[in-house]
Amino acid sequence: MSNGHQIHFSDNLPILQSLEDESVDLVYIDPPFNTGKKQERTQVKTVRSSSGNRLGFGNRLYSTIKIGKAAYDDSFDDYLGFLEPRLREAHRVLAQHGSFYFHIDYREVHYCKILLDQIFGRENFLNEIIWAYDYGARTTKKWPTKHDNILLYVKDVDQYFFDSDAIERIPYMAPGLVGPEKAARGKLPTDTWWHTIVPTNSREKTGYPTQKPLGILKRIIQASSKPEDLVLDFFAGSGTTGEAASRLGRRFMLVDNNEQSLKAMAQRFDGRDDIDWMGFDPKPLQTGKIQPALFEPVGLLH
Repeated sequence: MSNGHQIHFSDNLPILQSLEDESVDLVYIDPPFNTGKKQERTQVKTVRSSSGNRLGFGNRLYSTIKIGKAAYDDSFDDYLGFLEPRLREAHRVLAQHGSFYFHIDYREVHYCKILLDQIFGRENFLNEIIWAYDYGARTTKKWPTKHDNILLYVKDVDQYFFDSDAIERIPYMAPGLVGPEKAARGKLPTDTWWHTIVPTNSREKTGYPTQKPLGILKRIIQASSKPEDLVLDFFAGSGTTGEAASRLGRRFMLVDNNEQSLKAMAQRFDGRDDIDWMGFDPKPLQTGKIQPALFEPVGLLH
């Protein structure tokens, strides 16, 4: 019997193939963007040191120590060929009222939309959400690229669930134009979302290279699912989808086959006794490498 949440250490295709038809209420995925680069983030900490090479508050000396590195290869020779069977399975397992959010960047979004139109049907394409942020390096050779694309498809445009009342409102950009009552209430977000990335010094930070902000996932889950619904993320990364779902009273299923991802999730959900860890034991991941699970995996969520 499942505890209500599951995290799988596995290739996602066989996990998807094992799920029943129309058994998932909401799918969000943030697959590798196929940038052709190795995505990497080095974790460091700063400590007081008499021989340090950094000057801090009160003219004290500090040294920077590297404590870890997280990375994965973001390159596929046949990106759409890799995605297609997984997207077809996602469509199969999605409930008739369900929604599918596909997070990608400008390099691949147009190719992926054509593929998703074929799988879901063009009539079931609901939105292209632009997540805009203003952080990081800037080029002077072109307009700096500071957005991601999130494509929203539904299983059936006549049956999908969307709860605008549950979405947290945001401030008006020109509150003086709408009057005090509307300004106090705030407005519903549009299809352009201004939201910072996860700051380097944030308590939210896990160290995973492509971690997405909790606020983005909360907005998606608030709008497109109900309490107790099952939320699936089969490119789970650092587990942000699971944390957002859990905070909002939804069940979650996360899948990833990257050891750094599983380590980030094991640390993120440390101490939780309501999660079934499928295919591995999370305890050694607090300090070491993945060890095979010492138990038989329990049944999948239905």
